Amino acid sequence: MDNNGPVIIIEDDVDDQEILKEIFEKLGYPNEVIFFADGQAALDYLNQPAILPFLILSDINMPKLSGFELRTKLKTDADLAIKCIPYLFFSTALNQEAVIDAYSMSVQGFFVKQTSMAELEKTISVIMEYWKRCAAPNNF
Repeated sequence: MDNNGPVIIIEDDVDDQEILKEIFEKLGYPNEVIFFADGQAALDYLNQPAILPFLILSDINMPKLSGFELRTKLKTDADLAIKCIPYLFFSTALNQEAVIDAYSMSVQGFFVKQTSMAELEKTISVIMEYWKRCAAPNNF
């Protein structure tokens, strides 16, 4: 994790992408925000050796490679696992099974996309502030 690295958002809904882009701009974090519409495109990007994101916010249900499939690949690939990128689910697909599955895969958080702009902004702020203060192996 690089505190100044990009925030990777994997979201296939264009409207949600626009809302999140607006929120990140309003909050003013210096991190570049990079959107991917599917897990495979994100995986291709993350496989570049020089890429060290700050964190990943991933939807669960996506084309080509689901959020769960992408998490598995990041955790089981030695070159990707050593990057220690915080992986959080950010989804409307909230049910007990999904939350249990996420945490059993060592996902660092499961957040629900709120419908209110104010609540969504608050959630993004909490996520960013938490991870900005968190020590990680790549900070040394």
